[in-house]
Amino acid sequence: MSAVGNAGIMTQTLLLVVLFVAALAALPWLIRRLQQQRAGLQAGAGAGSRVLSAVAVGPQQRVVTVEVGPPQQRTLLVLGVTAQAVSCLHVLPAAAGDAASFASEMSAARAQAVRGAEGGHA
Repeated sequence: MSAVGNAGIMTQTLLLVVLFVAALAALPWLIRRLQQQRAGLQAGAGAGSRVLSAVAVGPQQRVVTVEVGPPQQRTLLVLGVTAQAVSCLHVLPAAAGDAASFASEMSAARAQAVRGAEGGHA
């Protein structure tokens, strides 16, 4: 083969290697971009929910209060969250003027849960 033929093959091979490396370098950026777009679409659907509080009651157990629903029909969910499951402990409508009664109800429920847990260990 001639030197010109070898140079053409080497140029094509080098070009293919450069394109392959560029594609590998662009792949993580493309994946992040797609994940951000997907998260943006999902955020629009879940924009009406918000975590109000989370209290650890064990090494892998939490009691989480979440506000969900459209603005005119807000609902508060008290959820028990473990490593294996999420269970709804209590549901109540979130009225704008009911924040004090909600706080007192949750304090009473928390105190009752603590008393129950202490009684179970005795």
